[in-house]
Amino acid sequence: MAIDIILTNTGDVPIYQQIVDQIKGAVLRGELGADEPLPSIRLLAKELQISVITTKRAYEELEKDGLIYTIPGKGSFVAGVDQRRLNESKEKLVEEKIKEVIDVAERLAVSRDDLRVIFNRAMEEER
Repeated sequence: MAIDIILTNTGDVPIYQQIVDQIKGAVLRGELGADEPLPSIRLLAKELQISVITTKRAYEELEKDGLIYTIPGKGSFVAGVDQRRLNESKEKLVEEKIKEVIDVAERLAVSRDDLRVIFNRAMEEER
C-alpha cells in the first residue's frame, strides 16, 4: 500500500474510522489508484497492532462507500471511481468537516460572524 496509516488513541475518532478516513483521503487525493491492492485485513491488523475486527469494519465501511472492492481469496482493491463521483466524495468530506467545526463553534458560543472571520483568516494563512 502506498500510504502509511497513523493511528492515535487520544482523540474521539474510533480506530476503524481513522483507517477509513486515511484510506479514503488517499483515494480522493489520487495517491491510491484504481485496482491497487490493499493489505489483507489480517496483515493490516498486525502492522497497526490492532484487532482484526477493527480492520474488517474499516474495510466494510470503505466497501459500503464504493471506494474498495473485495475478491474472495484474492484480497481488497481500490475501486475505480469516476471523476464526478470523486468530486462529490471530496465535497461531501469537506462539508462533513465544516459541519464538525460549526458544531464545535456553537458549543463554544462562537458567533457565526466570528466563525467567518476565523475561517477567512485560516484560509489566508494557508496560502
